[in-house]
Amino acid sequence: MTQLRNLKISTLDLVPVRADQGPAQSLRNSLDLAQQVERFGYNRFWVAEHHNMDGIASSATSVLIGYLAGGTSRIRVGSGGVMLPNHAPLVVAEQFGTLASLYPGRIDLGLGRAPGSDQ
Repeated sequence: MTQLRNLKISTLDLVPVRADQGPAQSLRNSLDLAQQVERFGYNRFWVAEHHNMDGIASSATSVLIGYLAGGTSRIRVGSGGVMLPNHAPLVVAEQFGTLASLYPGRIDLGLGRAPGSDQ
């Protein structure tokens, strides 16, 4: 039972866009989900970077992470993977460095190198 108490649980949110709501509501839904899982004691809230997909609203990962971290108080917030072929590495480092300064100890950066869906 002690092992279960020490288990750290996370959530991965793709920020799906429902046909009847649109991207703005999807982003608000993501914040609501982050707030809910924070109340439940979850450790991390991850968002995944996806580009050029009508049904996903998580393409601006660093902006979304700032929004989520600003709307929560304790949960760690991070990227399930910023794809470096889509971004200048220095820009990613500056964005996440700024987020880490604003929300100390709460920002996680996952990196990848897949080309994504816009080949």
